[in-house]
Amino acid sequence: MWGRSRLLVTSVLVAALTGALPAATAHAAPGSDGPASGRVISDEVTLTIDRDGVAHARETIVYEFAGERGFDRYLVTRTRDSDTHDRIYEVTGVRAGSPDGGPTAVSASTSGDRMHIRVSGDAPLSGRRTVTLEYDVRGTITPLGQLEELRWPAIGGWRVPVDSAKVTVAGTAPVRNVNCFAGPLHSAIGCSRFYTSHTQDRGMFEQQNLLPGEHLTVVVGYPAGATGAQPLYAQRRTLVTAFSVNTVTLSALGVLLALLLGGFGVLYLLRGRDARAVGKHAAEGDRPAVVGTEFAPPDGVRPGQIGTLIDEQADVIDVTATIVDLAVRSYLLIEEEDRAVTGRTDWTLRRLQRPVDDLLPYERLLLEALFKDREEIKLSELGGTFAAELAKVRSAMYDDVVRQGWFARRPDTVRSRWTTAGIAISVLGLLGTVILAIYTDLALVGLSVIIGGAALAVGGQYMPAKTARGSTVLAHTIGFRAFLERGQAPEGVEGPQRIALFSRYLPYAVVFDVVGKWAKTVEDAGVQAKGADNLYWYEGPAEWDLSKFAESMRTFTLAASGAISQTRQFRSL
Repeated sequence: MWGRSRLLVTSVLVAALTGALPAATAHAAPGSDGPASGRVISDEVTLTIDRDGVAHARETIVYEFAGERGFDRYLVTRTRDSDTHDRIYEVTGVRAGSPDGGPTAVSASTSGDRMHIRVSGDAPLSGRRTVTLEYDVRGTITPLGQLEELRWPAIGGWRVPVDSAKVTVAGTAPVRNVNCFAGPLHSAIGCSRFYTSHTQDRGMFEQQNLLPGEHLTVVVGYPAGATGAQPLYAQRRTLVTAFSVNTVTLSALGVLLALLLGGFGVLYLLRGRDARAVGKHAAEGDRPAVVGTEFAPPDGVRPGQIGTLIDEQADVIDVTATIVDLAVRSYLLIEEEDRAVTGRTDWTLRRLQRPVDDLLPYERLLLEALFKDREEIKLSELGGTFAAELAKVRSAMYDDVVRQGWFARRPDTVRSRWTTAGIAISVLGLLGTVILAIYTDLALVGLSVIIGGAALAVGGQYMPAKTARGSTVLAHTIGFRAFLERGQAPEGVEGPQRIALFSRYLPYAVVFDVVGKWAKTVEDAGVQAKGADNLYWYEGPAEWDLSKFAESMRTFTLAASGAISQTRQFRSL
């Protein structure tokens, strides 16, 4: 009772305000976002249900104009039914007429869950006019066991108050029950009055004083099979429905993933797999693959080359190993600073005067990068000073492994191409997923393209393929690495020859990450040799001898790698 009284009081206040401010409301443009003027004196709808369940509506509107050219009427066309589907009401055949000079030009457009019906005339109007609207509605019938139920917000959606609302529903079968609700669209508050005609063939509904935006929803029950109509549904466009898991999406996802990942597997077999040297079938001109271990690196192969061959990347450790190798081969001297004097651990790299004709291009570039316009440099001053030169060194190392015939193409170029292609496919898949999610429920199909692209981008890191020649050298290298990991030299090599031999293989130990064990071997050899307090390529401070070499070399390799990593080109390695 209090709810209905509150509606009445509010309507009276709205009416008072409307009457008190006619000048302000009369100038609101029809269809504008400003406050609507005028009011609905009465809105009477007659719904006639045919045998197919279509509701033919004839709506008689008495509208009191206050200077407008027309009015706006909104019909509900979509309501939420579940998390995945909406209930649809199809409204067609909208037309208008007037017996007393009211507006009759009608236009209808649907946006979201409403149909906007605009009824307008040629000139501003004042006073009361009667307008009739006619239209057909499909989808109002729902089978419910032994009943068919018609439910429809027959009146409402006005931007102005409605003083009186009446609905009559006539069908082709006896009415079993009736009900109605007033207020917001999904209100559970009953309307003012509802009943059936004495012949039980009509449902009658009444409501007074509807506020702007409120509805009068009518419910009529008929015997099951009275019309045989079915409700209309449309899938909701939500994140849940966009990624629906069903037979279609699972099948499409499986097929696409199989094609994408299978295609990548085929490409890897054809283009990315190493041409492995098997048994005696090595490439012509190469030595056969090695079984067991070898006490020597492959003939003429430098540490930096081995590092690039093993992991297919020219990285920090390969450059560090090359610096040590240049020292061992007497192109530079490594001098350890006296920490007691300098207050920190540091080394001086001093260039030695020796022809560079037998250096490989990348070694020559590295030597020039270290000693550009100078004869010596401290390791602590190296970081960040030769980034451009190091980029050239790295590029030359990739060119070198191709020149050696170990790779058909530069590994970095191959990785870049495949990774770029994978990222491009993933981006296209992302765009496709967004589009499919907006307009369909097949977004999982787009997701499979993203997965395929990501797999291609990641798998691209494994696409550089060694040739048969490169695989043969790698097989020999693996045997040599096993020897260095043991940290033992062949029998019969003693004294200075033992130190020289161990020094010669130390740069390879840097590449294989066994520098600690191998440097300890050099240290032990120096202890056994009388007067061995320095190496020909490595000098320590005063009171330093080879017993400290293992720790010195471990620290040097870490410091050198750190200095190189500070350069922009190697920061990501």
